[in-house]
Amino acid sequence: MQDNTLKTDLTAFFRSHSDQSYTVEGISDALHYHGSAAFKLIVQELAQLERDGLVQVTDHGHFQLDPSQRTLTGIFHGNDKGFGFVAYDENKIEPDAYIAPDNTLRALNGDTVKIEIIRPGDPRSGKGPEGKVTEIVEHHYEQVVGEFMQTDDDAGYLGQVRLTDKKVMKYKFYVTNVGLNPTPGEVVTAEITEYPSAEHPDAMVGIAKQVIGSVDDPGIDILQVVYQHNIPSEFPEEVMQAADEIPDHVLPEETKGREDITDQDLVTIDGESSKDLDDAVTVWKLPNGNYHLGVHIADVSHYVKEDSILDKEAYKRGTSVYLTDRVIPMLPRRLSNGICSLNEGELRLCMSCDMEIDQSGNVVKHRIHPSVMRSKARMTYTAVNQVLEAHDQLTMDRYKELVPMFEDMGDLHRILVKHRKQRGAIDFDDREAEIIVDAQGHAIDVQLRTRGIAERMIESFMLAANETVAEHYFRAKVPFLYRVHETPDGDRVKSFFEFLTAFGINVKGDPNHLRPKMLQGVLKQVAGKPEETMVSVMMLRSLKQARYADQSLGHFGLGAEFYTHFTSPIRRYPDTMVHRMIHYYEDHGINDASKQKFAPILEEIGVHTSEAERRAIDAERDTNDMKMAEYMADHVGEEFDAVVSSVMKFGMFVELPNTIEGLIHISRMQDDYYEYVEKYMALVGRNTRRTYRIGQEIRVKVIHVDKEQSEIDFELLNPEAAPVSDLLPHREHRSRGGNYHGRSNNNRNGNQHGGNHSNGNHRNNNQRSTNSHNGGNHRNNNNHGGQQRNNSQGGRH
Repeated sequence: MQDNTLKTDLTAFFRSHSDQSYTVEGISDALHYHGSAAFKLIVQELAQLERDGLVQVTDHGHFQLDPSQRTLTGIFHGNDKGFGFVAYDENKIEPDAYIAPDNTLRALNGDTVKIEIIRPGDPRSGKGPEGKVTEIVEHHYEQVVGEFMQTDDDAGYLGQVRLTDKKVMKYKFYVTNVGLNPTPGEVVTAEITEYPSAEHPDAMVGIAKQVIGSVDDPGIDILQVVYQHNIPSEFPEEVMQAADEIPDHVLPEETKGREDITDQDLVTIDGESSKDLDDAVTVWKLPNGNYHLGVHIADVSHYVKEDSILDKEAYKRGTSVYLTDRVIPMLPRRLSNGICSLNEGELRLCMSCDMEIDQSGNVVKHRIHPSVMRSKARMTYTAVNQVLEAHDQLTMDRYKELVPMFEDMGDLHRILVKHRKQRGAIDFDDREAEIIVDAQGHAIDVQLRTRGIAERMIESFMLAANETVAEHYFRAKVPFLYRVHETPDGDRVKSFFEFLTAFGINVKGDPNHLRPKMLQGVLKQVAGKPEETMVSVMMLRSLKQARYADQSLGHFGLGAEFYTHFTSPIRRYPDTMVHRMIHYYEDHGINDASKQKFAPILEEIGVHTSEAERRAIDAERDTNDMKMAEYMADHVGEEFDAVVSSVMKFGMFVELPNTIEGLIHISRMQDDYYEYVEKYMALVGRNTRRTYRIGQEIRVKVIHVDKEQSEIDFELLNPEAAPVSDLLPHREHRSRGGNYHGRSNNNRNGNQHGGNHSNGNHRNNNQRSTNSHNGGNHRNNNNHGGQQRNNSQGGRH
């Protein structure tokens, strides 16, 4: 008997019998735990649950659920079929509660709700508890975005907003005559004044607040995504005025107290279209054989003063958002592209992290200090790759004074990579897609971007600086803001290990004491094998999500004991905050008074900036998926090579070489009756034994695309080419869970417990974890008029 299982059983038991009390014997009988050893464990676990405040002891010595625990609060995750799930356990130990359609209280996806458990879960069968929503605490949706239209169904209203958000599109949205009076065809934002109710269960009512464009305007599709995610897209006038008041050049008095490093060979290395250059680097070999690495970051906090109107706006935004053909900056462009950008030849204020790194990759000395610099060259990744990879003579002649430094940089990068691998940093496949759009914003190509040594080199240098700064201020014992990625939960790791065992991959080690090196070893075992993709995907799903916190909890994916975000203050508020704290501790010393300056506010800043990051990632994912669908809409009927990226009961998702993903629904697999074998994550034909698993190469045809829902549907070609297997259990033990093409559910989620497995959200299941393992948000700049941040891997940490 596992203690974790017992705790889950006891918790579920008390929640589902919240108004009753029980003896230990009664509990033991109800849970079918017998014997003296089991009885002793139950007593111990009950004592712990009492200490945790989950149960209490009555005057008669019985146990009952603590009254404060009878109502749980969590987030409602709705399914378009009407049911949903509520995640109420922040530690993710207790399973989400299923909410039947009649028990949702008409909550919308994302609402914060209170629930009562009406039926316990059964951990042994994997069935979770069932609950009932008793109160909607806070609505997630405050506004909607869509095309205004007029229909015959608008009696008493101006018209309707056509909703395209999958989670609410089943509702009609009526516009009252209180606000704006839009013209049909205009895209508007509307504030919700009435949510679904007993009087109108299938409709919402609201006020038109703003016209953001016409349905035919170029780029209006992306703008709708921006407004759907409540991302501020325009700077208030007073913020722009504050930015305009900042000088566009460094004043002489601003250089006082700063180290002058203008004589150093400092260069910026970015994508061709980058305009916000926030980091410059330099490297030279020291007489003792070590390397000097200088990472010099734009001193944004000098211009964005604490509690100023610029600071409050930057905090509200939290991060810059990169959406295919545009960037929504955290700071006004006068700052981000001007005085805060380390433009070639211009005097600039920066925060420097100078490091001495030995031949093993250890930082043996460091200094963190304000400085004033001047960039010698505005380098691009392409040019540096021409020097270090292609050894292009023209490029080497053009930058001949800098070539020796670039070569030293390459050598240092290789040392740092080896050092990270030795400590167990996990290195996932980092393919990135670049969406090319025309002048009208229409997607015309999706290309695979390859990262060269220049991109990886800058990544190595930024990682080194982020770790060095984090460890410095941790050792100083001062309040500080960290980027943390915690060790995965033991249960999730155990499930992943069990999944690996089914494929003959053995992992040595305790799932409850996981080390990054263990996962690195798994990836090494499957490198180049057909199951590599499958194992990587499942590993990603077992990881936690990175976040900002006021405690140094380490970064599991990087194998780093200390980590922060220091290197991108132009586009990330946490980095600006880190610079502000560095300045403050330098100016005021480290003492009890200076420690109290930031201690009370850092936890809230960590939570808010993590949420802003999640909002940006969701918007970027939605935009990319929409544009990929738009591109594929021009290729309906065409055939492609693909790889199976995920297998579900209702079909399988496939990925093209350019990372575009879509669904082959099981109803389109007409050659056999396919059953889902969960243990192997495989679809197996009952008669032919044809088998489909993650990582398998197939040939597909595009048969349908829905741009609004970011859905791409494929048809399987040449099923006879599929390998056969004996993965199906014997007929007498065969699961009834298989879906036959003639009677399977023709929907994209296959009743998967409220999960939305459309093209977009399925991909997100992978990317959420991918982003979590890395140092943070990675920026990659395209060459077609905008900037794009990709959340898999690569670019800047």
